[in-house]
Amino acid sequence: MNIEATLSDAERAQLEITLPTALELCHLGLGTLIDIRQTFEIEMKGAIPAAVHIPLFEVKRMLGHSLSEDEQDILDAGKPKDMDVMSFFTMINQLHHGRDHLLLCVCNSGRRSLAAASLLRKMGYGKALSVAGGFQAWKKLQQAGPTATA
Repeated sequence: MNIEATLSDAERAQLEITLPTALELCHLGLGTLIDIRQTFEIEMKGAIPAAVHIPLFEVKRMLGHSLSEDEQDILDAGKPKDMDVMSFFTMINQLHHGRDHLLLCVCNSGRRSLAAASLLRKMGYGKALSVAGGFQAWKKLQQAGPTATA
């Protein structure tokens, strides 16, 4: 999934947010991090505390979107999360509409989260954004020390 190639700079600028800004929005109670990585990726690399896990490829499949061969391989590599369409929409609606939160999508590097934010916006969730740098940026920030995340 190479959404980066299909996005103009202006579209990307509207979809992307920096990690420090995303963390501040979460701290202020205005946003929620949504980790779109597959379960095995979180198990291998680690989780972001307080992030909601909604695996993108499973959501795409549930919604009837076709997956690329690479996406299907990644999906097949792990155990599916126990999620159906109803639980997906309940969770997203609770965050987006019930709490009036920004949906801050995080993947490993920030590429898949652009696709997730774009998909959510097309579905009517206008407050969906992609966190630039993804989990890798979060990990670097954690390694920089406690003052970097304050």
